[in-house]
Parts: sequence; C-alpha cells; structure tokens
Amino acid sequence: MSQPAPVRFKDLDACVEATLTRVGKEIVMGLPVAIGKPNPLVNAFVRRAAADPTLKLTIVTALSLRAPRARSALERRFLEPFVTRVFGNYPELEYVRMLEENRLPPNIQILEFYLEPGAWLDNEHLQQHYLSSNYTHVARDAILRGLNVIAQVIAAPPPGEAPPSVLSLGSNADMTADLLPRIAALRAAKRPFALIGQIHPELPFMYGDALVTADTFDFLIDERQHDFPLFSPPNLPITPSDHAIALHVSTLIRDGGTLQVGIGELGDAIVYALKLRHEQPAVYREVLETTAVLPKHRRLIETEGGTAPFERGLYGCTEMLVDGLIDLYRAGVLKRLVYPSARLQRLLDEGHIDENVSLRTLDALRAAGMVRMSYVDFNELRDVGLFRDDIEYERGMLIAPNGQQLRASFETAEQRAAIASCCLGDKLRGGVLADAGFFFGPRSFYASLKELSADRRRLFAMRGISFVNELYGHEWELKCAQRRHARFINTTMMLTGLGAAVSDAVADGRVVSGVGGQYNFVAMAHALPEARSILCVRATRTSHGTTRSNIVWNYAHATIPRHLRDIAVTEYGIADLRGKTDREIVECLISIMDARFIDGFVADAKRAGKLPKNYRVSDLARTNTPAGLAEKLRPWRARGLFAELPFGSDFTPEELVLSKALRRLAARSEEPLGKVKLLFAAARVDVTDPKLRPYLERMGLAQPRNREEARQQRLVALALQQEL
Repeated sequence: MSQPAPVRFKDLDACVEATLTRVGKEIVMGLPVAIGKPNPLVNAFVRRAAADPTLKLTIVTALSLRAPRARSALERRFLEPFVTRVFGNYPELEYVRMLEENRLPPNIQILEFYLEPGAWLDNEHLQQHYLSSNYTHVARDAILRGLNVIAQVIAAPPPGEAPPSVLSLGSNADMTADLLPRIAALRAAKRPFALIGQIHPELPFMYGDALVTADTFDFLIDERQHDFPLFSPPNLPITPSDHAIALHVSTLIRDGGTLQVGIGELGDAIVYALKLRHEQPAVYREVLETTAVLPKHRRLIETEGGTAPFERGLYGCTEMLVDGLIDLYRAGVLKRLVYPSARLQRLLDEGHIDENVSLRTLDALRAAGMVRMSYVDFNELRDVGLFRDDIEYERGMLIAPNGQQLRASFETAEQRAAIASCCLGDKLRGGVLADAGFFFGPRSFYASLKELSADRRRLFAMRGISFVNELYGHEWELKCAQRRHARFINTTMMLTGLGAAVSDAVADGRVVSGVGGQYNFVAMAHALPEARSILCVRATRTSHGTTRSNIVWNYAHATIPRHLRDIAVTEYGIADLRGKTDREIVECLISIMDARFIDGFVADAKRAGKLPKNYRVSDLARTNTPAGLAEKLRPWRARGLFAELPFGSDFTPEELVLSKALRRLAARSEEPLGKVKLLFAAARVDVTDPKLRPYLERMGLAQPRNREEARQQRLVALALQQEL
C-alpha cells in the first residue's frame, strides 16, 4: 500500500493539532542537528505543551543553536548590534529560552546528544537529560525511547531542476535518511508516526540520500509567512596556535586520499594550510623548514603525508560539510571523485583506468579477476556508466537494443572487444567529491551551495550518518575502496599521559559537548588499512587568570581510551602514538607539550614508573613556549600569511579589535583583585585620544550619559590601549 500524499498546512497550530490527533498526547519528537530544525513549528509544539500539562513532549536532538549571549554590560553593548545585523529576525527556540531561564515545565524534556560546547555546564536539566551515544546509535536510541514525530526543514527543487514531487532533506540527511526504513516499518505495523517537513526557500537543494519524494512526509508546511533566516555563525579569528596546529596537520594529508575535518577556527586553519601547500608550494616548503616542522617530523611526513601540491586531489568523507570544503574544491584540492563501485574505484585509484570508458576498462576488469558478470555485477556497472542505459542483461547475455546478444564475459580479448564495440557508455557517472551527514556555516556558505549548478551540487552528497561514520554493513567493501589514505581530523580538550583523549566532559561528569562522531572516526581509522586518526589539542588553556596544560598525567574521564591512541598534534609538534609502549607515549607527549608544564608531568610519570628515574628532558622540548612559537611565525605573518581571518568575516574591523580587547579585559578581571586593579588603571586613561573614537562610537560610549557609562568608557579605552 502506497503512502498517501502529504497534508499541507498554512497554520502551524493546525499542524500541531493534526500531529496530536495522529500520535496522541505523548510526543517523542526527533529534531535534526543544528540548522535542520523548523524553529517556528517547534515553538508551536512547545507552546502547546506548556499550555497543556496533560501533554508530554520529549525532544531528542543536538546542537540547539542560539545567537551569542552577553555575560556583562560591556559584552551586551558589543553583541547587540552585531547580533541584530548578522542574525536578524532569527527565531530563537522557545525551549532554549526556557532552559536558560530555568522555567521548562515538567511535561517537557529536552534530550541532547551533543550540546553547544561549554554552554550548558551548569544547566541541571540538560546535564541530567544528556543522551550519551555515538552519532551512529542515536537513531536506534530514539526509536527505543518511542520516537513518533520528526520535524525538519527541507528544500524544494529550483525551477526546472527536478519534478515538484521531489524534495530534499537539504542540510540534514544524517538522521532522517537512516530512520526512513524504520519509519516505513512502524507505518507497516500500524504504529502512528508523523514526519513533518517545512520547506525553506534559503535551504540548498542537495542530493545523495537527501533526495526524497514528497509522499515521504505526512505533513508539509510551505507558506512564506513562516520563513525565517537560517542560523549563520560567523567566521572567528584564527589564533597563531591554531595556525601552527593546522600547519602540522597539513603535512599528514596524503595526495589521493580522504579528508574529514570539522567546523571552527581550527578547521578554517587546516583549510588555509592545505590551500597554501597546493597554491604556493615553494613558500609552504620554506615555512615548514624555517619553523622546524619538516626537520622535526620528516620521516613521519614522508611515510604518512606529503608536502607537494595535490595532483590527484582529495575526497571528503566528513560528518559535517563545512564551508572550507567548498574553498578546497575551488582551489583544486578537493577533486578526487569516488564512484559507487568498489571494483572500479580500486582500478581508478591504482591508475589502471580513468573516467573515460573504453576497451581499456574491460581489460583492467579482466586483469583484476573479473571473468563473468552476474546480474548484480551488471547492474552495478551499468549504474556507474560502464554500460549504456539501453543495454539489458538476461541469463548471462548482454542484449543490445537491436537484439544483438553477447556473452556477459570478459574472459577473452575477442569477447571484450565485441562488448566494447556496441555496449559501453562514454564516461563513468555518479561520482562525488564529498559525502557528508549535515552542514551549517556562514551565510556565504549557504549562498555558495545554492549558486552551484545542479551537476556541481550533486558532487556534494548528503548521506545518512551510518554511511559516513561507520564501515560495517553491506557497503563495507565500497567504503574501504573509497576511503583510501583517510585522515580523520578531530579536536580534543585534553590528552592524558598514556594517550587517552578527553573530548566531551569534565572530571565530575558534567558534559561540555558530546561524543558525537569522534569515536566513530577513531575506530574507523584503526579498521581501515591506510587510515590515521589525528586528534588536535591546544597545548594550554587559560581560565580565571590561570594557565594550565592540556596534556595531563591522568584525568577522571576519557572519551577515547588509550588503546585507540593514534596521532596527536599540538602547536608544538606531532606525536605518533600508534603501536608505542607506555614509555614511548610519554616521551612523545613531552615533545609536543608546553615547556612550562614538562617538569611536573615528568615527575608524575616517574612516580608511576613509566619513565626511568634518570630520564632527562631534551633541550628541544624546552623550547616549546608561546614566545618561541610567535617568533617562528612572526616573519611569515609580516608577509601576510597566517592571518586571523583569511576567509573574511561578518565582523567589522572595529569589531575585531574590540572583541580581542574585551576578551583581554574579561581575562584580567578574573585575576586576583583584577576588577580593582582595572578600575585604578582605567582612571588614568586618556579617553580623548582620537584613535579611540571609532571604537567608542561602535560601543555607544563616545558620549557617556551617566557615571556607569563613563566607567565603561574608561575600561574599554584601557583594553584598547594594548590592541591599537
């Protein structure tokens, strides 16, 4: 029995009412990660539940996005104009506001499996309702909790690109694509379910697993009156430490390989370093030599990565499609096409064939061991373009439109020549440059995707997260063939002395973010024969005026256990931990940690018996200091390399200066007697200095109206003195 056409709604409350009629008053609603949430519709459900205590609403989701929040009066002056300009009339999620204000009613529960990093450490509801799952297990866990509603924004095809009956899951194929077979099973078992789509005019129409028919949905909302801007986080400044980490990482990427990279400043820095390697190879090589990256890690770079431009290019297999991958595509780095045929993919990567179909292709298949084609083999090869669409297969024979029949065999040269004469296509098809589960990023990123032609947009396939984040299943052979020399790059908060990674929670159990797909990629790196997991960690962090090492002897919590250690990277170097003994791991980590913390770390290792009592720290490790790093990068930054915002930003030049000044001011205020010291210093500042005026005007403090504004003016002026 076919699924009936979706019911279309103009009124959000009517859609809520129809959902309640279908599934009852206990709703377990799945919402996509990040921008896939239809905020106005979700708010309508939340308002209904808040008004009706007999209704129970459970929301299972991740990354409930919100505009930046101010923590002080000065931050409010800085942020409010920026938020108004960049986020416009973005509708905040009502349940997020309720969580912030501790007024979530008891009949509403929010279960997140990945939190906005560091934002909810002190929120009891989210800490108590955090769902710790690998990304690939969330669909299963949601079904176990009684999932009966999914709501997400979707995209309609541009005029003439696809039939109106075809829709796209847009930014979020990740969970929904994996859940569709389970939803079909629930429907077949007569269990009530509601799949709701809200068509969003700004959402790019994406392909891959995102492509669905309209009757996949039970309810659709496509009224313009419910439009809202997509959440668009701005690019943030890249620190020298992140540039240094990225420079090291860029040397570990193998040409002709596979790349996974994430969002944020470090992801941007990695994209920048890869572009530098590809577009300015001589400069890149000189940077590596003068900063000692190449002398220090030459053997590892030669065996695992490279420094030359990308001749064959990379394929992206990444949990999140980030805007940096579009930059790599335009630069000619992301250009390794992968096809849905394991046998052809291997022949392509080994150089035995190319994308042009010819007798050479058949000869290569025979040399690889293929003699006769089964019906399944034929369909695989025809789908990828080896055979023309009008060629049929029946009982071991290939049948041409004119009735000519040829044995489906590559055994002899004559048989292959006969097939090549009348059955072959022109070029392989169905190739993609990237497979990803979801995306979000700056406004320019969404615009770039929408502006791509349909053929080019197809190169960036949105897939179910089970395809991207795991190997096991019926596509194991295909994934292994496509993911050659995979480099799965992720970040972590801390590393322990024996190689475990702390990425999602602090020692007392409070969740900072979530596991997400990090374990998936680390495990995949160990399962694939040529892959490596690269965990990046900043060597130190500063909080409340105190700087601490992010490489610690031990910690009460771990996200990635020590036996899955692989490659770790800080701004000071690369530590190859795979196959190393405990002593070797400790020594590797000493070589990439901040020198200020080495002695305490070594003392802990000696007490644990992991280093000999007579162990001596090398002189080279003693040079791992922020000042030393700054000196290495200084001449290159003077030449315009490693800029803070190499890809632009929504921040104005004045806002960039102010943001750094205000961060410095906040850090100084957290020091002992910091606020008192700042007030005394601010009292001596000359606020009439002309160079301060544009910044004070941006903060609305050029002409203070009262004593409090005069105090704020002096504090801002004090902070600016160190930035101007």
